Amino acid sequence: MESEERLIRTEYSEVMQKSYIDYAMSVIVARALPDVRDGLKPVQRRTLYDMYELGIRYDKPYRKSARIVGDTMGKYHPHGDSSIYEALVVMSQDFKKGLPLVDGHGNFGSIEGDGAAAMRYTEARLHKITQEAYLADLDKDVVDFVPNFDETEKEPEVLPVKVPNILINGAEGIAVGMATSIPPHNFGEVIEGVKAYMKDPDINTEQMMKYIKGPDFPTGGIVTNQDELLGIYSTGVGKIKIRGKVEIEKMKGGKECIVVTEIPYTMIGAGIGKFLNDVYALVEKKITNDIVDISNQSSKEGIRIVIELRKGANAENICNLLYKKTKLEDTFGVNMLAVADGKPETMGLVPMIRHHVEFQYELATRKYKTLLTKELEKQEVQEGLIKACDVIDLIIEILRGSKNIKDAKACLMTGDTTNIKFKHKESEKDAKQLCFTERQATAILEMRLYKLIGLEIEALLKEHDATLKNIAEYEKILSSRAAMAKVIIKELDGFKKEYDRVRRTEIDNVAEAVVEEPKLEEMDVVVLIDRFGYAKAVDVPTYERNKEAADSESRYTITCKNTDKICIFTNTGNMHLLKVLDLPFGKFREKGKPIDNMSNYDSSAENFIYLEAMGNLLNKKLIFGTKTSMLKLVDGVEFEVGKRTTAATKLAEGDELLFVSPVQAGSTIVMESAKSVFLRISIDSVPEKKKMAIGVRGMRLSTGDELTAIYYLDADDTGAQFGGKDKQVALNRLHICNRDTKGVKR
Repeated sequence: MESEERLIRTEYSEVMQKSYIDYAMSVIVARALPDVRDGLKPVQRRTLYDMYELGIRYDKPYRKSARIVGDTMGKYHPHGDSSIYEALVVMSQDFKKGLPLVDGHGNFGSIEGDGAAAMRYTEARLHKITQEAYLADLDKDVVDFVPNFDETEKEPEVLPVKVPNILINGAEGIAVGMATSIPPHNFGEVIEGVKAYMKDPDINTEQMMKYIKGPDFPTGGIVTNQDELLGIYSTGVGKIKIRGKVEIEKMKGGKECIVVTEIPYTMIGAGIGKFLNDVYALVEKKITNDIVDISNQSSKEGIRIVIELRKGANAENICNLLYKKTKLEDTFGVNMLAVADGKPETMGLVPMIRHHVEFQYELATRKYKTLLTKELEKQEVQEGLIKACDVIDLIIEILRGSKNIKDAKACLMTGDTTNIKFKHKESEKDAKQLCFTERQATAILEMRLYKLIGLEIEALLKEHDATLKNIAEYEKILSSRAAMAKVIIKELDGFKKEYDRVRRTEIDNVAEAVVEEPKLEEMDVVVLIDRFGYAKAVDVPTYERNKEAADSESRYTITCKNTDKICIFTNTGNMHLLKVLDLPFGKFREKGKPIDNMSNYDSSAENFIYLEAMGNLLNKKLIFGTKTSMLKLVDGVEFEVGKRTTAATKLAEGDELLFVSPVQAGSTIVMESAKSVFLRISIDSVPEKKKMAIGVRGMRLSTGDELTAIYYLDADDTGAQFGGKDKQVALNRLHICNRDTKGVKR
């Protein structure tokens, strides 16, 4: 009999709307967006699980990518091989992922946009961290398994990831009507953030950012809007400004070149080629005439794009032009969207960690319940075997008198002796008292005779003790959230210890790049810096009129050009640059501005030792002295640098810069130690070294002693000079001794 056709009349627009919504949700949940719990999209999850199932572990040989892709497509992801291979490639690229999950062997593409080789050529296997933190415990019923597309296989609904992968590796995806863009973060910082949340679930975003400072892009660079990060991490939406790192290097003939050593994360791939073309365009359009040549010298060691400048060009101004006109400074749009509880949700930093932590408690609960069940089963069997060893003669008699296993098992479990023949009446009476469980009875029947050897019984008792300990441990973990938290934190600490790495991306508040207009008229000025670190500049006539007051009120008075920079040498061995043009200018009675606000100098963490204009240093020799009595002379030309902060000297661990001063031949210095030991030596005995050398020993210090002061005595100055903290010591009366001697006690 033919089935009747049914016609359903409906509005076409309603059918289209429903169908499109179904399609959109399918794309959102099952393709484009990561799950907040494991931070993976379905294609990534399926690829990793397939590699795990194929046994392609970190300590096993690589397998062809084509094998992995084909197996994944056939079993779990019937959406084409290109999407699976692309996911595999991206998970292996250390310039895209903060923590690569796949160990690729062969050509897996480059940071400059070169594509990976065909899947038939490349090979891959899992990384160790992927096995330990992403795929471990799948055999312990920690996650639900669901049928695959044709219901012939089972696949995990979510991987039991033990670290917050969604923050560590970030995510990018375009769904229907929405997109996700989550930046990668530092592994160790995120682990510390998770631990902080577990200890204080009421932690807010600002407190969390003490642990998670901000994004940590694999390509490094500088985040320039640190103050805006709090708002971005609170809402999950915003724009992060990132800038490449540049260094200004000297070339032959007095020329300079700008070297790009780190690029913004957004420049990966074709962006590097576009950057080169944009720089060419600046020259072609005559926006600048200062760029002579550009070359991409990048290699496996890292990025190196060299921009050669015309002699006399303002390198900093060109850098600012590049920030303004090219993608050397760019924005990373943040939209922290992920699938949570089956639906897409935009979350801030703390909610994302909250979801992860709740998932960890769920994983741990299921894991230890499974382990506890197995241990309880082992306990039951072990206790049965131990009990059986005590009545083994009776059991053997039961087995010999039984016609089949069913009768023997019934006797062991219930004491039913109906179908069993006994040699002794007493044995039948004892057999009726038996009451083993079904699992124990089965184990007894399957037990081999060698288990009755004394050592085997002893091993069984030890195994039983271990089982009881495990049961107690698992019950303790399951009994309280605090006990479980300790276990989770211990595991996280282990991952951090093994897989943490240093932060690559700097985070700072950097002023917007401003392209300098034509040069100001150069003139002589006097920079005045008081003892509180407030600085200002006045013209020379103003200083001459107020010389007495200026000299008495100022710690430093430096005459230089208004286009010069002040070099600030600090006790940490750093040199910070302060542009004279950044200082308040003109009024003598103006208080000035703190040096901290106009440079990288931080008065809370360091003290300045010596200040001088860069132009005044070029024809001078400087002596450096440290607390551990390391001395050296450095040519002032070495401090003609463009970076706002640079290392002025190399310090040994625990050492501190104590003294910097310009010197002349024939002069002397006196070193004073904490134990009032003095040593006067000639400047000529101190060798000249490069700025990054540690130097030579000035005075041989006794154990536990260190220098507290160094005094400079000019060769032409014969007046009495005094030093010493406990009593006055006439420095110019001290004998000039050899360097690296013990000195005299005063």
